[in-house]
Amino acid sequence: MDVTVGERQYTAEELQEIFDRAAEELEVLVLGENESLDKVTADLSLVTELPDLPIAVEWELDRYEVLNVSGEIQEEALREALVEEREGVLVNLKAFMTYTQDQTRQAVHEITVRLCPAARTKEEKLIEKIRAWIAEYDNENKTKETIKLPKEVDGQKISYHYPMDTRGAVILAMGLMTVVLLFCLEKQNEKKDEEKRKQQMMMDYPQIVSQLNLLLGAGMSSKSAWKKIVDDYQRRKPARGERAAYEEMAAAWNEMCGGVPEKDCYESFGGRCGLQAYMKLGALLSQNLRRGTKGLADALRLEGIHAFEERKALARRRGEEAGTKLLLPMFLMLAVVLVIVIVPAFLSISL
Repeated sequence: MDVTVGERQYTAEELQEIFDRAAEELEVLVLGENESLDKVTADLSLVTELPDLPIAVEWELDRYEVLNVSGEIQEEALREALVEEREGVLVNLKAFMTYTQDQTRQAVHEITVRLCPAARTKEEKLIEKIRAWIAEYDNENKTKETIKLPKEVDGQKISYHYPMDTRGAVILAMGLMTVVLLFCLEKQNEKKDEEKRKQQMMMDYPQIVSQLNLLLGAGMSSKSAWKKIVDDYQRRKPARGERAAYEEMAAAWNEMCGGVPEKDCYESFGGRCGLQAYMKLGALLSQNLRRGTKGLADALRLEGIHAFEERKALARRRGEEAGTKLLLPMFLMLAVVLVIVIVPAFLSISL
């Protein structure tokens, strides 16, 4: 069996105590940001209900022109009233308190406040004096086509200028920021392209060493082997695309054809590639011209073995990086699966 328990009704003595407590709380709550009712400079807080008390409040004022029912001060009307009442404008507030459980049980509490002008800053006082000076000049010179602005007030010199339009500065700042971001983006893209170039060259290095080792072992000179590799690349370039390492080899061959010493071409080739492996290859070929071909085949064979090991290590690292990049999609797929499984289970639960 459900039993409904109604709210407890107060006796007349208890209700009077509640009205007294409500009146005391109103004295505090109505202040708002003001410190005293005898000097009100900010808007009042005319509450319509009291916390923890079953009391509703309605307000009645005797001077609505300077203060409205929301407690907001009417500045223009207050300034006009302060001309006659210099010590402050007195406003009588009546709070009609009603017991919410019985609308017939009410009480009235009166509060008197004194509205005073808000404390003005030094700048506000100066602006008011300037306005007064301009208004006085305008009244005395209504027939003139122009109006005069004061150049000095209370011994303080005053200059005038139009307010600056900040939209141009904002657009300029945004433009500069965009330029900086685009510059950073371009640098980042260049860095990524350079990293891709180096990875591609390291992937091609074992094949280049293997081709050189094979051609030199077949009895060709280093220059002829170099030309053979470049010619094969030029023939397969339309199908395979451009490869950075072979492009550098083609540039080195063009230098040889242009009369640059072969030794210098090999060394500059390694320097342009910018990788330790290619610098070592250029040094081996350059030493071959000075010392002869003795030991070059063994050196290239060992370099080829080392290059293939480096290529396998690079491929392994790239595979690990790819696995790391797949973690986020895997987590997203896991979240989707959990939603697919859990949501129908919750929906099937009968409440």
